[in-house]
Amino acid sequence: MEGFKTLLYKECLRFWKVGFQTVLSPVLTAVLYLLIFGHVLEDHVQPFPGVSYTAFLVPGLVMMTVLQNAFANSSSSLIQSKITGNIVFVLLPPISYREFYAAYVIAAVLRGAACGVGVLAVSLPFVSFNIAQPGWIIAFTLLGGAFLGSLGVIAGIWADKFDQLAAFQNFLIMPLTMLSGVFYSIHSLPAFWQGVSHFNPFFFMIDGFRYGFFGASDVSPWTSISVVTACFVVLAVVTLQMLARGYKLRA
Repeated sequence: MEGFKTLLYKECLRFWKVGFQTVLSPVLTAVLYLLIFGHVLEDHVQPFPGVSYTAFLVPGLVMMTVLQNAFANSSSSLIQSKITGNIVFVLLPPISYREFYAAYVIAAVLRGAACGVGVLAVSLPFVSFNIAQPGWIIAFTLLGGAFLGSLGVIAGIWADKFDQLAAFQNFLIMPLTMLSGVFYSIHSLPAFWQGVSHFNPFFFMIDGFRYGFFGASDVSPWTSISVVTACFVVLAVVTLQMLARGYKLRA
């Protein structure tokens, strides 16, 4: 396990050494969303009975930050290593593809969680709420971070240039995140778009995460956890198969 521990340490140190960019910057972005949307819509929208719009918004922003930064961590690390050529130093040591996968995904989860905790901490002066089900919060943070960490590994392996990775993020990750109920309850949508939202796995991650705060959600948290778990398992299998075959990594 020494190879796994070393690679995990390297990936964690990579984002922590530039924490101003990798942790504080996403926190600032989320707080700006909170200030702008909370100020504009606080008196006009009440998504759940007894829950203010600002309180409703905070869990969505926390989870959005977790997901986006988990993806960014694994994908950017791989594409940078491929372009600079130092990926060879990761591939040469006797590290199994399972250890390779686990190290990148765990580091992605840790960065996502660090950013999420930062957003939650900075949001506390603006809103107060009681956490109803902390177990759900932890479960969806870990599963959501692992899901996006796995997707980041796939994107990092597939992309040969930074603009390909940017396209992956701008045309897939960002739309799925922004249309997942971060800023609204899907019950405010027409029936057709409510149905469409159920095909977005990001919706289930954010809705289940929000249930942990309020004990209320658009769908059952058990449904959400089942969907997210199934999607993660499928994505993990695909990622492990790519690594086992050395797709775009080994000549």
